[in-house]
Amino acid sequence: MLNQFWQWFLEPGTQKLWLSILAAFTIGLIIGHQKSQNKKREKKSHTREGDTAFFKGIQYILSNDHDQAIEEFTKSVRVNSDTIETYVALANLYRSKGDIDRAIRIRQNIILRPNIDEQIKLRALFDLGLDYRKGGILNRALETFLDVLKKQPSNLETLEEIEKIYEEMKDWENVYSIRQKIARLASGDHSHILAHHQTEMGKVHQDRGDFSSAKSCFNKAISIHAGCVDAYLHLGDLYFSRQEYKKAIATWKEVVRVAPRFTFLAYRRLEGAYSKMENLKPVEDFLKECAQLDSDAFTHLALARYLYNEHDYAGAIKEIESALDLDPSFWEARRFLGEILLELNKDEDALDAYRDIIRHLHVPYLKFQCANCGFSPNDLQWQCPQCRKWDTIDFIDSGMIESPSHQQIKRTFHEVPQKKTEEDI
Repeated sequence: MLNQFWQWFLEPGTQKLWLSILAAFTIGLIIGHQKSQNKKREKKSHTREGDTAFFKGIQYILSNDHDQAIEEFTKSVRVNSDTIETYVALANLYRSKGDIDRAIRIRQNIILRPNIDEQIKLRALFDLGLDYRKGGILNRALETFLDVLKKQPSNLETLEEIEKIYEEMKDWENVYSIRQKIARLASGDHSHILAHHQTEMGKVHQDRGDFSSAKSCFNKAISIHAGCVDAYLHLGDLYFSRQEYKKAIATWKEVVRVAPRFTFLAYRRLEGAYSKMENLKPVEDFLKECAQLDSDAFTHLALARYLYNEHDYAGAIKEIESALDLDPSFWEARRFLGEILLELNKDEDALDAYRDIIRHLHVPYLKFQCANCGFSPNDLQWQCPQCRKWDTIDFIDSGMIESPSHQQIKRTFHEVPQKKTEEDI
């Protein structure tokens, strides 16, 4: 049989057939190889094109041209749809431009991708929370961040975002709870922030008429941080509203001890007490003691207002003059002096006083600025509305800060060594 096959193979027609088959096979191999090479070259070309678009997008981001960056990143994902980094960059750009819907859709597509790394998915989930928050969808943002927190309970960045949302929602109990977790993870002193949270809780209870819970929160704030001026002020307000005037004054008096430069906040409250208290002796004692302990312009003005209400005009003028000796730029004291002189029909003296006011009008007496972000509010606030940091707003360009009595007070008002209990108050 083998001989028959060999004779058949040696026939000229058979050999031509085999040569044709071999030639066709060889040509097929060559064409296949060329196609494979072409595909590789095309793929490399597309990859290079996608990479070029991606890096161009990065350059446009660095030059703050977000529209061009979006255009280049879009080109990149058209060429290569597998690059997660490009989609993340696109979503971030859309969020920065306020196109929240597109950012959210991209983020959701990343999360739904199969076989994606868990860390990438969690980061996309966190970014989705940022998108919701930027779009003002606070409930969805909160749910998303809480989902991240379930998988990463010690994620400090997520905890801080949750805290911000609870603050915006005025949910101070949850704010306080989250800050406690942050304090366990992050170094530094968090006591003054926790005290403010307790104070805010107290204000909510006070507005609802729950005086017992409000008092408890204010006292807890003071026990957490003895320098929480806002807690003293509102605890005093609470006592005052219940006609416990001595306790109110004693509480406001603590502001002088913990933060002397903020005692003017207590003085303004005392002015409201003049018409309601039958016995103003505690007010007088308080003001005179303050004048002896910390003789600044505000203290003398507060004492002048008290004496004026007691019809001691000469004493009031004397205190105003003492205030102006300490700070000639204190235009509020000059204005009050002019009002008293006009009431006493001392028109010429009043005219001189108002001339002095005009000379000092260009000096802003109480101006405030956040030491963290530079925001300048119109009045004193314990939390900066812009950067949301606590106790960063302080006086600037103020004659009071530059006066000798306040040069000694350089530390921030939440740096008080000892704590005060409810019994002490």
